[in-house]
Amino acid sequence: MSVNAAPSREAPPGRWVPWLVIGLWLVLAAVMVPLSGKLSSVTTDKAVDTLPASAESTKVAVLEDSRPGGEDNTFVFVYHRAGALTDADRATVERHYNTLAKRYPPKTAGEDDDGSPTSRSTDGKAMMFTLEVSMTYGGPEDIVGPLRDAAKDRPAGLELEVTGPAAIDGDLDAVFDGIDLQVFLTTVIVVTLLLILTYRSPVLWFIPLMAVGAAALTAMATVYLLVKAFGIVVNDQNSALLTILVFGVGTDYALLLIARYREALHHHENVRVAMVHALRGAAPAIVASAATVVAGLLCLLVADLNSTSGLGPIGAAGILCALVAMLTLFPAMLVVLGRRIFWPAIPRFSTVVEEKPGLWGRLGTAISRRRWVATLGSLGILGVLAVGLAGNTGALRAQDQFLDAPESVTGFTVLRQHFPELGGQPMTIFTRPAYQERVLDIVKGTPGVAVAVPGQTSGGWADLSVFPTDAPDTAAEYDTIKRVRTAVHAVNGAEAIVGGPSAENLDTEVTTSRDEKLVIPLVLAVVLIILGLLLRAIVAPLVLMATVIVSFAAAFGGSVFVFDTILGFKGVDYSVPLLAFLFLVALGVDYNIFLASRAREETVRLGTRDGMLKALSATGGVITSAGLVLAATFAVLATLPLVMLIEVGFLVAFGVLLDALLVRSVLVPALTLLIGRRIWWPSRLSRPEELPDRRRPLVDDKEPALQR
Repeated sequence: MSVNAAPSREAPPGRWVPWLVIGLWLVLAAVMVPLSGKLSSVTTDKAVDTLPASAESTKVAVLEDSRPGGEDNTFVFVYHRAGALTDADRATVERHYNTLAKRYPPKTAGEDDDGSPTSRSTDGKAMMFTLEVSMTYGGPEDIVGPLRDAAKDRPAGLELEVTGPAAIDGDLDAVFDGIDLQVFLTTVIVVTLLLILTYRSPVLWFIPLMAVGAAALTAMATVYLLVKAFGIVVNDQNSALLTILVFGVGTDYALLLIARYREALHHHENVRVAMVHALRGAAPAIVASAATVVAGLLCLLVADLNSTSGLGPIGAAGILCALVAMLTLFPAMLVVLGRRIFWPAIPRFSTVVEEKPGLWGRLGTAISRRRWVATLGSLGILGVLAVGLAGNTGALRAQDQFLDAPESVTGFTVLRQHFPELGGQPMTIFTRPAYQERVLDIVKGTPGVAVAVPGQTSGGWADLSVFPTDAPDTAAEYDTIKRVRTAVHAVNGAEAIVGGPSAENLDTEVTTSRDEKLVIPLVLAVVLIILGLLLRAIVAPLVLMATVIVSFAAAFGGSVFVFDTILGFKGVDYSVPLLAFLFLVALGVDYNIFLASRAREETVRLGTRDGMLKALSATGGVITSAGLVLAATFAVLATLPLVMLIEVGFLVAFGVLLDALLVRSVLVPALTLLIGRRIWWPSRLSRPEELPDRRRPLVDDKEPALQR
C-alpha cells in the first residue's frame, strides 16, 4: 500500500534556532556539571534523618546525639574458638582491647573502672568487648576497616567478628560506596547497547545518549540545589533511582521523537520542517507522560518518611530535566546533523510513501478477529502471575539486606550463640531521673526482655540499656519493643521513650505502612484525572487504570515467586511495594498514554476500530523498544549487592516488560475493540454521528470491518 505525500510548503524555522538551543545548553552545562558532582556530599542514610521528627525512636536518637559522646559509634568484638578458649586467647583479647582503647580513647572516662571491659561466655568458647569510638575519628565506614585490621594478630584457630550497630552501618556504607558512579556507567553501557541494536546505526545512538547524559547531570545538580535550599533528604537509594529514572525515561522520549521524526522526513524535504511536525505529533504525548510521572512522584510529598517524601521532588526534578532536554537539546542536535545521522538507513523524502502492515499490523488484525480470546488470555496470564502474592511477602530484616552476609551480620549470629542475653540489638530508654528505678523494674518484668541496666543521668534525662531475648528485626523482637513502650508509657510523669536500631526499623516499617495507605489512593486519583483530561473521556481512563493495577498485581506476584523460590530472599523490603507501585503505575500508564493518545488521534479520521489498529501498528515497535530500554535501565539495580535494590530493579523491570509486551500490546487493544466507540464516552467520539462519513458504521462500531 502506498500513500501520496504532498510536498511541504511550510516556512522552515531559522537555521540559527538549533544552534541557539545548543549554545544555551552549553552555558547551562558549564554551570550545572560542577554542581552535579556535589550530590554525594549531601546524601545521608541515617535513620534519624529518614524518620519523621515525631517518631519515638527519632526523639531518642536526638537525645542521644545531644549528650557527650552520644554520637559515638558502637562496635562489638566477638572472639570465639571451636573448643574452649586458651590462656593465650584470653590474653590476646585483653591486649586488643587495651590497644584499641588507647588508639580510640572514649570522651568520657571512668566508665570501665569497675571491672574488666571484656566478658567471657558461660560455655567458655567466646569472649567479647564493646568499643565506643568518637565521631571525631570518622564515620562507621571509615573506622570499621582499620578496627578489623588492628585485630588480625591472633593465635591460630581464634576467630573474630566485628559487629554491632556501627559495624552494620559501615558494611552498608561500603555497599553504597561509589554506587552512583557504578549505576551511571552501567546504565550508560546498557542504554548504548540497546540504542545500537534498535537503530543499527554506527552514529545515531550517540545523539540520544549525549542528550540524556546532559539531562542526568543537570538533574543531579538541580537535586543538589534543592537539598541545599529546602533540606530535602536524599539517601543513596534515591540518588541511584534518580539516575535510572532520567536515563530510562529520557531514552523513551528519544525513541518516540525519533520515530515521529523519521516518519516526517518521508513527507517533508526540509529537516527543520520535519522536526516541527515531529514535535507537534510527539510532544503532547511526551508532555502528558512526563506530567503523569511528575504528578505521581509529587504525591510522595504527603508521606511521613523523609526518604520517601524526598524521592518526590528528586524524581520530579529528574523527569522535568529529561523532558526539557529531549524536547530542546535533542531535536536541535538532530536537525543540525541532518538526515545523514540515520546512515545507513537514511529516510528519503518522497511523494509516495510505502506503508507496510508489519508485525504490529498483523497482531492488530489477529486481535480484532479474536477479541475475547485476546482479552481472556491476557487476563488469565496476569491472574496466574498474581497468585505469587500468596508467597513470602513478609518484611525483610535489616541483617538480610545483604546479598552476601558481611562480617557484621555473621557476628550477630555468633554473639547470640555464645551470649544469648546480649544477642539482640539493645533498646535505649530515656526517662526522667526521678522515675528511673520504677521504669527499670517495669522493664525487667516485661516479657521478652533479657537484661535491663541503668545508664548515665544528664540534661534532665536518665537512660536505660535493654537487651531483648529475640534476634534483631524479627516479629518477636518488634512485639517486645511494643510491650516495653506500652509499659513505660503507662508511668505517669516519667515521659519515657524507647528507641534504638531495631526500634528505628520498627518505626520505619510502621511509617511506611501508613504512607502506603495515603500515597497509593492519591497517586491513582491524580493519574486518573490526568488521563481524563488528556483523552477527554471517562471510560477510557478507567479501563487504562484498571489494566495498570492488574498489571502491577501480576508483576508483584511473579516477582515474589522469583524472590522467594529462586533467589531465596527472606522477605520483601518495606520500601519496595510503594516504590514499585509508584513507578509501575506512573511509567506503565506512559505506554498506555502513547498508545491511547495516538488511537484518539486516528479515531477522528478512521473510527474507533481502525483508529486503534492504526495506532497499534504505528506505535508498537517504538513503544516496545522504549519498554525494553526502561526495563533494562531498572534492571541495572539488580546488579548491585543489596537485596532491596535487587527487588526494586527486578520488580519494576519485569512489570514494565509485562505492561509493554502484554497489557499495552494485547489487552488494551482487545478491550478497546470489545467496548467500541463507547471507550471515548462522554466525548463526541463516542457518538456514531461524529464519526467520519466514510467510516460511519451501519451497525455497532465494535463489529469488524468485514462484517459491515
